[in-house]
Amino acid sequence: MTFDKRPPAIFLMGPTASGKTALACALADRFPVDLISVDSALVYRGLDIGSAKPTADELSRYPHALVDIRDPAEPYSAADFRDDALIAMAASQANGRVPLLVGGTGLYFRALQRGLSDLPEADPVVRRGLADEASVVGWEAMHARMAARDPIAGARIRPADAQRIQRALEVMQITGQTLTERQQANIREPFPWRVLKLALLPADRALLHERIARRFDAMIEGGFLDEVRALRARGDLHADLPAIRAVGYRQAWEYLEGHGDATNFRDRGIYATRQLAKRQITWLRSELDARTFDPDRGPVLPEAAVSVRQFLGVPMASRSVLPASI
Repeated sequence: MTFDKRPPAIFLMGPTASGKTALACALADRFPVDLISVDSALVYRGLDIGSAKPTADELSRYPHALVDIRDPAEPYSAADFRDDALIAMAASQANGRVPLLVGGTGLYFRALQRGLSDLPEADPVVRRGLADEASVVGWEAMHARMAARDPIAGARIRPADAQRIQRALEVMQITGQTLTERQQANIREPFPWRVLKLALLPADRALLHERIARRFDAMIEGGFLDEVRALRARGDLHADLPAIRAVGYRQAWEYLEGHGDATNFRDRGIYATRQLAKRQITWLRSELDARTFDPDRGPVLPEAAVSVRQFLGVPMASRSVLPASI
C-alpha cells in the first residue's frame, strides 16, 4: 500500500454569509491549525466593515494570515496570493501545525492548488487601448470579439465581467494566443500538500439571501458608508482599483458619487452580494472532492470536526502541536 507522505492542509470553503469564519474559529479551538485567509477583500487594510472582516478582538484570539497585508491602492493578484499562501503554509508546518485556509475566493483556491498559467505581465498601454475601445463599443461587444477567437473562455467569462474580458484580450494581443491556449499549454507540478476540502453549501437559497440582506443592513448600521467616505477622502483611490471593485464597495462608492439614493444603494449592494454567492456556489459544486455541509440543517461543527480528526489521525487538542509522525 502506498501512503501519501505530503503534509496535511485543510481548505474550508463556502459562499459569502455561510458561516465560514465561525466554523474556522471553532475548529481552531479543537485542533492544532493555523488560519490563513483566502479572501480577495480581506487582504486590504481599511476594508473592514464592508468585507465582513473578523473584528480586532477575533483576530487577536484567532490570528488569520493574509489579512490586512495590502494598502487599497495596491493591486493583489492570484499569483501574489499563491506565493504568500505557500509561505504561510510552510511556516505553519515548520511549527508542527496544520494550515487551515478559509475563505470564498475560488480563484485563489484554484491558483494555489492547481498552479497558474504562464501568462504575460499586464501591459498598461494595451490595457488602456482596450478600455478606450470598450468605452466606444461596450464590453458586451468586446466579449463577443474575445469569444469568437476563444469560445471556451467566452463561455466561462460573463459578458459583464470587464476585468476578465480585458485580460483575455490583452493576452491575445501580447502573445498572439488565446487565454485558453496559454492555460492548456501550462504544465503544473503536483500540489505538495495533502488536502481535506470542507465546503459549506446552503441548499435553501432563500435562507442564504435572508442572511445576506441582514448582514448588509448590519454593515450599513455599523458605519459602512463612513468607512467608504474615509477611503474616498484619501484622494489616491479610484473606482477601477481591485479593492474598490469589491462587492459592496463598488456600490457604496457609486452611491457616494451621486448615483442613486440610499434605497437604491442598499438594493444594488444586496443584489451584487447575492450574485457573488451564486457564482461561489456554482464553483463549489465543481469541487467534487469536497465534503459538503448545509449550514441550515443543524450544527455543522460536529460533523466537520469528525472529518478533520479522521483526516489528521489525531484527537481534538486545543492549540496544540502535532506529533512528529504527522
